[in-house]
Amino acid sequence: MKVKLFLSVAFFLSIICHVSAQDDLLKELDTIKSKEKQTETLGFKGLQICNMQSTKLTAKGEWYVLISHRFGDLTEGFENFFGLDDAYTKLGAIYGVTNWFSVGASRQTNNKIYELTLKYRLKTQEVDGFPVTIVGYNTMDINTNLSTDQYPNLQFNNRLAYTTQLLVSRQFSDKISLEINPIYIHKNLYDETTERKDQFAVGLGGRYKFTKRLSMNLEYAPRINAPESEVYHNLLSVGLDIDTGGHIFQMVFSNCQTMNDVYAFSNATGKWNGGGIYFGFNLYRVF
Repeated sequence: MKVKLFLSVAFFLSIICHVSAQDDLLKELDTIKSKEKQTETLGFKGLQICNMQSTKLTAKGEWYVLISHRFGDLTEGFENFFGLDDAYTKLGAIYGVTNWFSVGASRQTNNKIYELTLKYRLKTQEVDGFPVTIVGYNTMDINTNLSTDQYPNLQFNNRLAYTTQLLVSRQFSDKISLEINPIYIHKNLYDETTERKDQFAVGLGGRYKFTKRLSMNLEYAPRINAPESEVYHNLLSVGLDIDTGGHIFQMVFSNCQTMNDVYAFSNATGKWNGGGIYFGFNLYRVF
């Protein structure tokens, strides 16, 4: 399965790298000039596309406060008052250590999970130069909801789960940006009947900008080696970015209610054609 993953990644990267650059460039706010070449770094306005991370990073010394919310299943209607009765919340913060490296921490109500993150830029798209932006992203989850009553031999290591991601994006024009994201997921504790200890997925995302402050986002993350089970499904989300100047507000519709990367990429329970659609938002405020 690892060979299939690498071949898939190589295929998508080859497509991105051989597509010629468009004439339209980002406006002044979306362009950063380096000493040698002009570079494009803001193909995505938000730090996330919907659930998946984008290649945007915080600037050095910036603090981002994150508030995310996902309501319950919209398809249940008045039974859960269109999701209001079963909402999850995530609170977090991200700090830009340098212009290319940031750290983050968050906590969400589902399973009382704490998520620690590292994000680092490896390469930036250049005008008439390097064709893509490459960013590494790592997460570590700590599930504090697990108890020795349920697992008598529970150890701290059993609470941990991880993802390793490689975000590769290209801004094709002032309006269109695309991203591919090979994902590795590892769980120290998992259900052998419905999950795997090590899983792989390939995230695909895109952004279409309607105006300077409004854009539509789409993401899909098919799992490569998922168990043959009807319990979990591939992540599929659509969202709308609203840039208010002081913060980015993202409205999201997704088949996954949880907001940590491990669960989003491996434990999405909803089906767009069969129930389990969750509405919510991501709110980023920069200081």
